[in-house]
Amino acid sequence: MDELTRLNAEMRLRGFSPMTIRNYTFFVRKFLENAGKPAAELDESDVRLFLANLVDTKSRSTLMLASASLKFFFNEILGKRIEGLPTPKREKKLPEVLTREEVQALLNAVKRKKSRLIISMLYSTGMRVSELVNLKVEDLNLSERSGWVRAGKGAKDRLFVLSDALAEELEQYLKERNKSNGYVFSDDKPLTPRNVQKIIKKARVKAGINKKVTPHTLRHSFATHLLEQGTDIRVIQTLLGHSSLTTTQIYTHISREQLKSVKNPLDVLLDLEKAKDSSQTEQMEQTEENTDNENLAAR
Repeated sequence: MDELTRLNAEMRLRGFSPMTIRNYTFFVRKFLENAGKPAAELDESDVRLFLANLVDTKSRSTLMLASASLKFFFNEILGKRIEGLPTPKREKKLPEVLTREEVQALLNAVKRKKSRLIISMLYSTGMRVSELVNLKVEDLNLSERSGWVRAGKGAKDRLFVLSDALAEELEQYLKERNKSNGYVFSDDKPLTPRNVQKIIKKARVKAGINKKVTPHTLRHSFATHLLEQGTDIRVIQTLLGHSSLTTTQIYTHISREQLKSVKNPLDVLLDLEKAKDSSQTEQMEQTEENTDNENLAAR
């Protein structure tokens, strides 16, 4: 059994998601091809050289994924402990978020019912694209306006909630196709994430949205709009399937609307001063009026 076969088998035994298995296998294969020597002769210096060659052309998130892939490969498959790899720091970027108007424009740009349902589902539930393409009819409870993501990230099931309108559209869609089981959005095999990305890209172009829009953008938008509506962040954490509240706090960054709604302390100070001046002016005017009235009465 070669190293890649052993790697694949070990990840499946540990319940890694299909996407993680693909990503880890990709980086380990590239590493072995570039190393050009037997796995038994590989060591940490080879890993460092491989990662160094990625620094100038790949994002930090890609470097982190490559590093994690190779660390798992060495530690768990080759039995060679490597602990000293530098971990590239995450880029601190605010996620791209659509406004409600942009989400509506995206939906309006789609004519095919299935494509519209896919976009609606991503925005309505905040699920990941890998979860959406594997969603099955059996996981839906349309009468309760809910459903289950089975073995989501971290191999955990979680509940999601559907809007009334989306539940009705899904019910009609499934009835038209006489589907009572199997994948919701495909037949024998699940859609690929790439299929979904193409649907969203086509809708974005047609809607004239000048932002990068991906399935994850809709997940960000779902979380941010809930936050703007005043939804408790712990509820959002549960809906997103985050094990850590810290992750949710980063993911659902403070929205622009919330930032704009914060009263600047200088404005508060000036408003108090204006109120004070206004009160003093009113008192002076009242005093003058009372004095005038007294003078008139004295005449």
